[in-house]
Amino acid sequence: MPRIRREAARLVYRGWSARKVGRHLGFHHTAVREWFRRARIIGDHPIPTKSSKPKSHPRQLGEELVQKIVAKRLEHNRYSEAVHRELSNDGVKVSLSSVKRTLERHYLIKKRSPWKRYHPHQDRPYPLQSGDLIEIDTIHRMIDEKKRLYVFVLLDVYSRTAYAKAYGKMNGKTSLQFVREAEKQTSFKFKMLQSDHGPEFGKWFVSQIKKNHRYTRIGKPNDNAHIERFNRTLQEECLDKVSNNVSKINCALKKYLQYYNYERVHGGINYLIPMQVV
Repeated sequence: MPRIRREAARLVYRGWSARKVGRHLGFHHTAVREWFRRARIIGDHPIPTKSSKPKSHPRQLGEELVQKIVAKRLEHNRYSEAVHRELSNDGVKVSLSSVKRTLERHYLIKKRSPWKRYHPHQDRPYPLQSGDLIEIDTIHRMIDEKKRLYVFVLLDVYSRTAYAKAYGKMNGKTSLQFVREAEKQTSFKFKMLQSDHGPEFGKWFVSQIKKNHRYTRIGKPNDNAHIERFNRTLQEECLDKVSNNVSKINCALKKYLQYYNYERVHGGINYLIPMQVV
């Protein structure tokens, strides 16, 4: 539409009447006149669509109240609920939704992601033996500007036994396949899985895995500290030396995991080898 409006203005500039342009393009001649008027202001550019948002509202907040909300936020950088309570303590009557909307319009709060939904709390078990707590995560590797490959990683917190495999796609089905394959490769059963809120570990994955599962707290990567540290080790000692090819990465991972699980001493388990702990 912006380009069609520009074309209509160009035709008027060439000498066509607004009615003729309207019949040619299928629009009313008054719309063509308005486009021509706007084109004289902005020049020979696509004419953008005007926002349908109303410019005023009979019950909108006054400018003085808006400035109080913004000033209270900037004073201590508190979240919306705290700003609302502090304003209430100062005798300012305003709803919490109005405070949130005002701060959002002034770009003073970060909107919560709709994908990171609330999950009921589940206690983190203390790992007393292998399989009590399994942390799982995904490493993203860029192949080009638009394409990625994914390395799924899994770590047993008690023994530090690890498993990893590269895939060309990332979804719940791939995650389920990875976990089942990892459990076959180890000599113990997985009792509880722990992951972040990635889409590959969503509701469908949790329902199909048929194991205890808990999510880390949103914005708290330290909850998954063991697997995050393993990700760095894996990238420095293995992945950074391999080209971005799924088959080549899996070949390198097979050799590296043999070394990691059966030969490499680990400081987190008193310099033992993971399979010794198992």
